[in-house]
Amino acid sequence: MLRTADWVAAEDTRVSQKLLTRVASRAQWLAAHEHNERSAAARIVALLNAGQRVALVTDAGTPAVSDPGAQIVAAARAAGHRVIPVPGPSAVLALLSASGLEGDGSFSFAGFLPTRARARAEKLTALGRSCGIVIVFEAPHRIAATLAAIAQTLGPERPIVLGRELTKKFEEIAALRAGEGPGWLAADANRQRGEYVIAIAPVAPEPKASAPGAAVSIETTLDALLLELLSELPPSRAARLAERLTGLAHRVVYPRALALARAAPSA
Repeated sequence: MLRTADWVAAEDTRVSQKLLTRVASRAQWLAAHEHNERSAAARIVALLNAGQRVALVTDAGTPAVSDPGAQIVAAARAAGHRVIPVPGPSAVLALLSASGLEGDGSFSFAGFLPTRARARAEKLTALGRSCGIVIVFEAPHRIAATLAAIAQTLGPERPIVLGRELTKKFEEIAALRAGEGPGWLAADANRQRGEYVIAIAPVAPEPKASAPGAAVSIETTLDALLLELLSELPPSRAARLAERLTGLAHRVVYPRALALARAAPSA
């Protein structure tokens, strides 16, 4: 694909030049990064309209996945041009396949977490409720704060898997508990370098209660509701309201309301 392209739109031409040299591409260069993506999209559409073939690459990730490219793809499609994805290494799928984490069979990719501590904690709290694996990206200068936030927000026992420099020369993968993350990072100064992908295990499922335990739970909840209602209503009205709120049968609720009313101390 790169050999046959007339133009290559690249996030950093100095980095991507190594790849084009290796594949002996003679394509011309066009800069397309987060600061000029809108104007680059217009130029690329003009080239496509002129019958030119344009390849879009980014430094170390997939275009439009936490990298520039979404505006370019949208503009090309809007102009009626075909967009052909060329599958390649994916840090998200690479870590997912090597994580060993189990969930409900699903996973979600949340990109980069917010940089501000409060917003980051709120985002982690929401993500931490997922029944599927959650995967996020993180930059090296924020990885220490993020690992500390994961441990504090989701608890030190939450399993996580860290992927550093995935699919590249200094790739490193570590499976540990969230509370171990800061210590693992501090153990080697080189771990402060390189881009990170983090897989967070799903929330642990609630233990299933046995039939007797479930009955006790229902009775306890019903009693608490009835006692609250009986403080303001006679047993018959309290029972009818409780039946509507809980969906329980009259033969279950009304006798219990009467028993609680009789047992209540007189004023």
